[in-house]
Amino acid sequence: MQDIDVLRYPIGRYQPDQAISIEQTKQLIGAIRDFPVSLTELVGKWGDDRLDTPYRPDGWTVRQLVHHIADSHINAYVRTKLALTETNPTISPYEEQEWAKLPDSTLDIALSLVILRNLHERWATILDALTETDLQRTYYHPGAQRQYTLSDVIGMYVWHGEHHYQHIYRLAERNGWV
Repeated sequence: MQDIDVLRYPIGRYQPDQAISIEQTKQLIGAIRDFPVSLTELVGKWGDDRLDTPYRPDGWTVRQLVHHIADSHINAYVRTKLALTETNPTISPYEEQEWAKLPDSTLDIALSLVILRNLHERWATILDALTETDLQRTYYHPGAQRQYTLSDVIGMYVWHGEHHYQHIYRLAERNGWV
């Protein structure tokens, strides 16, 4: 990978697991439950100078990343509930680049950190209760033009959280903040 690719994809691009066991799924759900604590420990006490630093050239700021993670994971939570209560629903995609420009992306990150903590607890509670049959329930993403199983979604959002965590952590390393 070139340097810009490493900055954009510090843990590589998402590669879905072909088949994961129920034990692996439980570990992934634990990672979803624990993610907000790790993120808060990393950025929770940072000042505006750090929060308003882009994680890479032409990239979002740390503040925008934290708010983006909340936006994205709220959508994932709702999509999970839709998949559990409807038959292969078509979800509504959103323009994340445009959402990152909205005024709430300039707010204090504590608002999104609290959302993430509570949201992930609710999400993990639902995910913990899923049977193997439930894990195969699906939704259709018209932007990606594909169907996702809830099993896929769990792995994808563990990756998504770690992907953005590493953006922030590696920025902190480069700047001597950790």
